[in-house]
Amino acid sequence: MKLNKKAIILVVFLSTLQLFSQEILTKNEALKITLENNFGIKIANNNLEVAKNNSSIYNSGYLPTATLNSGADYRRNNQTIVFTDPNTGSDSERVGNGVVTKTYSASVGINYTIFDGLGRKYNYQQLKETYNLTELQAKETIENTYLQLFTVYFQIARLTENTNNLEEALTISKSRLERAKYQYEYGQSTKLELLNAEVDINNDSISLINSRQQLSNAKRGLNIVLGVEKEVNYEVETEVDFNEMMNFENLQQKTLSNNSLLNQNKKNIAISEFNIKINNSNYLPSLNFNTSYGFNRTENENLVNPFGARLITSDGLNAGLTLFWNIFDGGATKTRVANAKIALENQQILLDQQTVTIKNNLKNTWENYQNQLFILKAQEKNVATAQNNFDRTEERYKLGQVTSIEFRQAQINLFNSKTAFNNAKFDAKLIELQLLQLSGDILNVKF
Repeated sequence: MKLNKKAIILVVFLSTLQLFSQEILTKNEALKITLENNFGIKIANNNLEVAKNNSSIYNSGYLPTATLNSGADYRRNNQTIVFTDPNTGSDSERVGNGVVTKTYSASVGINYTIFDGLGRKYNYQQLKETYNLTELQAKETIENTYLQLFTVYFQIARLTENTNNLEEALTISKSRLERAKYQYEYGQSTKLELLNAEVDINNDSISLINSRQQLSNAKRGLNIVLGVEKEVNYEVETEVDFNEMMNFENLQQKTLSNNSLLNQNKKNIAISEFNIKINNSNYLPSLNFNTSYGFNRTENENLVNPFGARLITSDGLNAGLTLFWNIFDGGATKTRVANAKIALENQQILLDQQTVTIKNNLKNTWENYQNQLFILKAQEKNVATAQNNFDRTEERYKLGQVTSIEFRQAQINLFNSKTAFNNAKFDAKLIELQLLQLSGDILNVKF
């Protein structure tokens, strides 16, 4: 029993010490840290930057291309030339060793596609829509992170209040144990009541230790969402404010307009429509313009033929137009267009399916929210009733009018009602967050 007493004293001492050493991590601070450090949000922002680069004018094909070519060539050869005298018909031979030829060249060229069957135009518009899609995907990632953050945050708040209730229960059990000791020492109660008090205080201590362990684990889980390595020795805000929700019809209309998943499906439809136009552009001709300026210089040490040219220099401007029309490509374009139309139809089907699913989720979540608000009010009344019953039972217990078993039952009823109210409060808040996410409003509310 002495060991149990020391353990209980240690638990109470540590709880008192924590009250003075813990810092408060507010909801706004947690949100700010998450937006700056969360790994998923960082990746989403990088993906958005890539999509922005892809949708720029530099990736559109509208700008011309310019090339610069230059080169130098050095040759050293042995030459033999046989001459025939036209008068005598006799041959003579001239031999040259180490004949050097040097060639230098440079050119600048510009190429520009004047017309490509409008494929470039539709591709550029498709890239813009792809950027908008990536933006919506990043928004969805942030919304999911909001929900994940506050799910863990409110779980910590729930465990914090449950832990406080257990600490209160342990304090009550300690008082009961002291009272049972005195009563037993003065012969006013039996050994059984003292043993029951000891068992109950041990059970309360175990429950408190387990609750604190769950609380520490939840805080470490929050650190992952925050994207930081932070000591778990901090507290969170436990008060909950509910937002004023609109009626179901307006909420549904807002969901159909702002839901991230639905808007992504709409962007996929727009991208598929541009894909059809891009493939149709292959039926039209393309016209390209090219121009270049070149310079060439050749130095020839002609030892064999002294009358040959030793230096040749040329430069000039070239320009041209190229018209290309693939009149028949074996049906490849026709196949791509047909498949693009089927892909568009699939995207429209997916949008219809997602709309039905989200409407159903919205109805279920809305009903759950209304039920949870009712449960919250009922649990609040239960807490008041249980508190009143406990206070009266405690007074009667001190007067010896009720047994320790009855007192313990009143204590358990009070603890259970507080826990049920606590759970109902945070469950209602989490369901509200789900409604805000479905309607696309979760990024606009203040926490």
